[in-house]
Formats: sequence, C-alpha cells, structure tokens
Amino acid sequence: MTTDSPGSTDPAPSVAARPRRVPHRPGALAVVLATIAVASCVLPIVGLAWRAPWASLGSRLGRSDVRGALVLSLISSTAATLVAFTVGLPLAWILARFEFPLRRVVRSVVILPMVLPPVVGGLALLSMFGRSGPVGRVLFDWFGLTIPYTIWAAIMAETFVALPFFVVTVEAGFRGTRRDLEEAAATLGASRSVTFRRVTLPLVRPSLVAGAVLCWARALGEFGATITFAGDSPRTDTMPLRIFLTFQTDPGGAIALALVLVAVSLAVLVALREHWLGGLR
Repeated sequence: MTTDSPGSTDPAPSVAARPRRVPHRPGALAVVLATIAVASCVLPIVGLAWRAPWASLGSRLGRSDVRGALVLSLISSTAATLVAFTVGLPLAWILARFEFPLRRVVRSVVILPMVLPPVVGGLALLSMFGRSGPVGRVLFDWFGLTIPYTIWAAIMAETFVALPFFVVTVEAGFRGTRRDLEEAAATLGASRSVTFRRVTLPLVRPSLVAGAVLCWARALGEFGATITFAGDSPRTDTMPLRIFLTFQTDPGGAIALALVLVAVSLAVLVALREHWLGGLR
C-alpha cells in the first residue's frame, strides 16, 4: 500500500472534467446570419411602408368595398379558427397520447396542406365539394346546397390550410406535459373528462393559444385556396383577394390594403405574445 508524501498534491483535473464556460456573447458569424434573417423579414414590410400612399390612405381605406373585405376576412378567419379548434384539439390529443394503426399516416395526411401549394388545395376542395364532386353532388341533389363560391367555401378553404398549424402546435404541447399530474388526478378519483378539463387543458394552454393564433393568422392571409374554391365574387371578397384585384389597376391602393393586414396581424401577435411565446419577452 502506498501513501502520499507530505508534500504531494492532487493532480490537476483533466480538461474533460473542467466545467465549460457558457459564452455570454454570440459569435460574429451568428450575429451576421441572425441579422440577415431579421432583415429578410423586416425589409419587405419597410418596403410596403415606404411606398404606401400615406396622403390618400384614409380615403382608400374608407371605401365600402374595403371595409366589407376586411370584415369578411375577420369573420371567415375567426370561423376557420373555431372549426380548427373544435376538431383539431381532440385530433392533437389522440395523436400525442395514443398508439393506433396508421398513426403516422394520419399525421402525414393532416400536415399535408402545410406543404401543398394553396391553389392545389383549392382545386382539391373544388373536386370533392363542387357540384360534380362526390360530396358536392350529394349535397346538391339531396339538399339543394351549393358550397363553391360562397362564404362557406372561403371558410372551408381557410380551415383546410390553417388546421395543420393548430394540430402540430397543440400536439407538441400535449407531448410536453407532465403525465404524472394526470395520473395523480385519476388516482384521486377524477374521471377522464374532469382530468382533461381541469388538469390537461391548463397545462397545454400556451400551446392552445399559440396554435389558435398561428391558425388565425394563416387563415387571415389565405389567398390561393380561397380564390380557387370560393372565387372572387362580392360574397367571398376577402382582403387577400381584394389586394390582388386592386393591384392590377391601383398598386398604391393594394399596398394600402396590405398594410391593413400587416397592422391587424401584428396587433394580434403583440397582444398575445406572452401566451404564444410561453411568457418569453
């Protein structure tokens, strides 16, 4: 057995054992790339503000067709968000918590509209719910209902493209919640519905708000699927359609209308930033 001599000291800790210093400042390359990313988002909006006809902005926005388009956009996007919330919440819960055959296929089908060109989505809706489509023919022959080129078509188109944003966000929230709290509630005698309402939903509230905001914003700005399935009649003249039609004859007026959508979307995001960012500032 060996003993340390009185003058011996412990060996210096290895490099691997030393705690790593967390950098307090990002590197130069990270700053440059982050600046480019921010600029790619900010500069187009600045371009709108730069070319906006500020002198005649009030008169342009005060027109009845513009007010009607804005109101219709708010109504349709809110209705699409409510539909997405109603059907997307249970879907996100099932996808996050339960194993079942073809679950990956179901998830892939649900998020498919996120990568499809919006015009393709509108054409798909028209093929299914148009008067000659499988569902549209039944609705017309049996009930005399026609969906295309109505406000219902606009809501369906916006729901189609916006629903995946809600489902993906809320499913991630369900996956990140603590299951032990739900199990504790069940152990104390709470039913599944009570546990879901009193424990699960409060835990995923930030994800619910974030998903609803993203869904609403996506629905508000939808153009391709809407013009394909709902058309550009006065009954379906949402703000994106009005911007497109106005741009053909009055680019300045189109920029003014675009600024309205930017302002509305930005106001909602800023108002709900603490919810959809989870309290981050």
